[in-house]
Amino acid sequence: MTTSDADASEKQRPPQHQPRQPGIEAEMEPRPVTVPENYAGSGKLDGRRALITGGDSGIGRAVAVLFAREGADVSIVYLDEHDDAEEAVSMVEAEGRQGVSIACDIREEDNCQTAVSRTVDALGGLDVLINHAGEQHPRNSIADITAHQLQRTFETNVFSMFYLVKAALPHLSEGSAIVNTTSVTAYQGNPTFIDYTASNGAIVAFTRGLSNELVEKGIRVNAVAPGPVWTPLIPATFPADAVESFGEGTPMGRVGQPGEIATSYVFLASEDSAFMSGQVLHPNGGSVVNG
Repeated sequence: MTTSDADASEKQRPPQHQPRQPGIEAEMEPRPVTVPENYAGSGKLDGRRALITGGDSGIGRAVAVLFAREGADVSIVYLDEHDDAEEAVSMVEAEGRQGVSIACDIREEDNCQTAVSRTVDALGGLDVLINHAGEQHPRNSIADITAHQLQRTFETNVFSMFYLVKAALPHLSEGSAIVNTTSVTAYQGNPTFIDYTASNGAIVAFTRGLSNELVEKGIRVNAVAPGPVWTPLIPATFPADAVESFGEGTPMGRVGQPGEIATSYVFLASEDSAFMSGQVLHPNGGSVVNG
């Protein structure tokens, strides 16, 4: 995708809203850009087996398709967006790689263990874990955040990463990679997403601590902190008028596309980043952050 293509897509985005998270990609207008224009795979992930949570749509789908183009087989773990997941698997298979989908609620540890086991059975092993699934709920004040919302946000965004890593570790070996998704909010803060911001700060700390534990085993752990990106979570989070202008506050003046973010995951999962662990990449439209 070129800059001009991104700008054109930005101008064509009408107001829209979806009634529930994590949202349906098939209902978005325009559809997100999954693969950057002229992206040519070069075998960076040949023979690798990857599990991607939230892989049915948005950034997760883009990661799955780019991984497949780079030679990886992919397991897509998602909540209940069955049509989106089926489409994502078809896109993976169109790249000549094996794709499987697993529907489950990753807030439950047993489900995470089952997802890993089914992935290993289907793909013959596991080399890369992408912890990407998440949720967010805007509130005007911390006083409006209920105990239930706080717990749910951390169960989805943070607890699931612990569960999945614990389940995946017996199958990972030297050369394996774990990539977690955090957010620019962890570095800038967001007053209408206090619990979401806190959960992403926890993910940064989790990434650094886990990296320190696993580096001696040759397993690298890094993270990606996207800024505003055109994914189903956006119309499922914000009112229609806010969706229309979403992302315009970035220095680049536009929202990002999933395919523009997915390249960071390819880098961190491949040997191109062999000397990196415990780090966070920041594809965020030009916002300067520390960390």
